[in-house]
Amino acid sequence: MITLAQDNDGFIRMERHFPLSASIRISFSDGSTGVFTGARVNRAYDDAVAVFRAKNHLDAKGFSRTAKLPRNAKINAVPVSPDMGE
Repeated sequence: MITLAQDNDGFIRMERHFPLSASIRISFSDGSTGVFTGARVNRAYDDAVAVFRAKNHLDAKGFSRTAKLPRNAKINAVPVSPDMGE
């Protein structure tokens, strides 16, 4: 089981996908915990990446056709909540 902790701003740190069938326990900042599948947490990560790309005018593969972004510009903060169940 993978254990992650939500920070005070409502995010977990995640830089890659987890195995789809992995059990991931998230300790939320309100003191509650939840167990989610890797597939569910990966969907939250993909949603965060999509929002990041839209805000920075990137295409579906993450390439900028207009502006220059730093090479290390990537998403690693994923918003989560106790009610993000399957």
